[in-house]
Amino acid sequence: MSQQVTRVDTLFLHQTGDDYLVVVRRDGKRVLRGKLELKQTNAGPRPLRFLVVQKGAEEPRDPSQFVELARSASRIRISQQTPSAGREELKAMLEGYQLEALVVRTCRRCAINGRYSPITDDTAIKAEHEDICRDCAVQELEQELSYSGGLTRAAQDRLEELLYETQDLTRITNLLQGELDPDLTKFDTISATTEDVDLVDTADLDVHPNLKSMLTDRFETLLPVQSLSVSNGVLDGDDQLVVSATATGKTLIGELAGIDRMLKGSGKMLFLVPLVALANQKHEDFKERYGHLGKVTIRVGASRINDDGNRFDPNADVIVGTYEGIDHALRTGKDLGDIGTVVIDEVHTLKEEERGHRLDGMISRLKHYCESRASRSDDYGGAQWIYLSATVGNPNWLAQTLRAKLIEYEDRPVPIERHVTFADGQEKTRIENRLVKRAFDTKSSKGYRGQTIIFTNSRRRCHEISRKMEYNAAPYHAGLDYKRRKRVERQFADQDLAAVVTTAALAAGVDFPASQVIFDTLAMGIEWLSVQEFSQMLGRAGRPDYHDKGTVYLLVEPDTSYHNTMEMTEDEVAFKLLKGEMEEVRTVYDESAAVEETLANIVVAGKKAKALNDRMLGEVPTTHAVGKLIEWEFIDGLEPTPLGRAITRQFLSPSDAFRILDGIRNGLSPYGIVADLELADEGR
Repeated sequence: MSQQVTRVDTLFLHQTGDDYLVVVRRDGKRVLRGKLELKQTNAGPRPLRFLVVQKGAEEPRDPSQFVELARSASRIRISQQTPSAGREELKAMLEGYQLEALVVRTCRRCAINGRYSPITDDTAIKAEHEDICRDCAVQELEQELSYSGGLTRAAQDRLEELLYETQDLTRITNLLQGELDPDLTKFDTISATTEDVDLVDTADLDVHPNLKSMLTDRFETLLPVQSLSVSNGVLDGDDQLVVSATATGKTLIGELAGIDRMLKGSGKMLFLVPLVALANQKHEDFKERYGHLGKVTIRVGASRINDDGNRFDPNADVIVGTYEGIDHALRTGKDLGDIGTVVIDEVHTLKEEERGHRLDGMISRLKHYCESRASRSDDYGGAQWIYLSATVGNPNWLAQTLRAKLIEYEDRPVPIERHVTFADGQEKTRIENRLVKRAFDTKSSKGYRGQTIIFTNSRRRCHEISRKMEYNAAPYHAGLDYKRRKRVERQFADQDLAAVVTTAALAAGVDFPASQVIFDTLAMGIEWLSVQEFSQMLGRAGRPDYHDKGTVYLLVEPDTSYHNTMEMTEDEVAFKLLKGEMEEVRTVYDESAAVEETLANIVVAGKKAKALNDRMLGEVPTTHAVGKLIEWEFIDGLEPTPLGRAITRQFLSPSDAFRILDGIRNGLSPYGIVADLELADEGR
């Protein structure tokens, strides 16, 4: 025994019932656990029985072995949780052997389980009515997390970080149950930043008189990013890539150039967006704003008649369209007339896996159309190109590749607080109601109530949430008619609504002066939001003329996804978005995308298809793609076959084309072919 205890670091004593727990530590590890019973003698308390616990069994030892252990210990510690009478008894016993002990604050839960865990004011964690060590607190937190469905490592790390900061386990577990402690939910603050820009007076603009009178009636000066664009030649016909945060006025730059050139007879304006919902909204806005200056039409797909009954007029002065709508017109040889200005909104779509290569190809095909038309006309000089984006990770490279002048304006006129909290689907609505009420009951220093945009991932959910709000709230999505959407916009502007609930798909087009943005989900349909989309949506919180700050809340459901194709869970996505760096805008071509765009370029440009491929953003292996097109009989020489032309008209990938052909050859009904395509999409 004496050999065993020559290097004892700490002897720890803690009262449990009528006995004392004995823990011996050496080199940071527990080497012995036992029980000690004392007896009263004429000389004072002395060891009566000493039991060593091994593998759950209690092995009696000679009491003198305890004394030997105590004498060999570098230090002896008595837990503060031992009652005062017990502490005095232990001290008296040790003094009988000329030994001293200090009373230390320890974790009671550890002590009960035979562990020595000293704690201090800096390390103690409050848990109900006692202080415990960090290890016990983390263990209890993990148990609580398991009841909540489990969290990813990133989310657990965040909660442990908060646990150490607050030293209060109850506050953290309350957070998991949907409590809105702002000190805990707050993730960070994006500081306000402003750039000094010489603002351009609208009265000084060299634009058509009809446009100028409209502008001077609305504004005295342009906004900073608009002023930068004008000062750098947008009204002189220069191509520009404009990168600036949401709600800084980028759209008007395209309108200024496009409407001015249209009124001066330099060609019509094309304003292109990625989604039908956004195209519908822009079409309605432009008709209201510019309908008296020229004909406004819309092109969103293959059909000549849109769902709202508007007939596409290729001779209109302003064409609002989706990327696919205009691309379909090019693929089918439609005459779009003389195009003076092309505005590509949301140009960061170029990086998206599904739509990126089609936008890249459409830009190349539309440039070919404009150049071919200009070469045949003495009166038409081609188009000016304006690309708009709130978020680009590589703006200099993108501007250079697009051959456009970069106009970059970093501006956040008010700070934004970003908060994250955990809640299941049922709790989310309750939390949203509390946040909406709290914001609406608060007025800014400028006298405006706080109003909220809630982003969710379905139209049905928009209605469900808005019905459950105690204060006035309304759904707002592309399924509502024009009059109803305009009524919601008016009510929000008049502060008659505390909240609007909208789909993430409309994020780019929503222009409400909200102080608060709530993410009911972090999904857009069946896909997670990208860093760009997330940044654009949270940028809707806070307006300098209305609010002192913006507030953003992410309501995260642990261990949840919304579709079986989603590889990550919502809590993983939340911290990726909050910590994520802006992704670079680049278009990457696999074989399928390369073949699809090369075929479309051959349909549009014939033998000049390689030139169209060469100026696209992504690197297209033209020789390989042409070889595949010939092998699959989509082209004959550099002419599309009837099959190739049909595939291009329908925007089919090669794999989808082969599935349709196989279905036809096997006698499947149209419904069966569609079902096969949908199953294939599910498996991707």
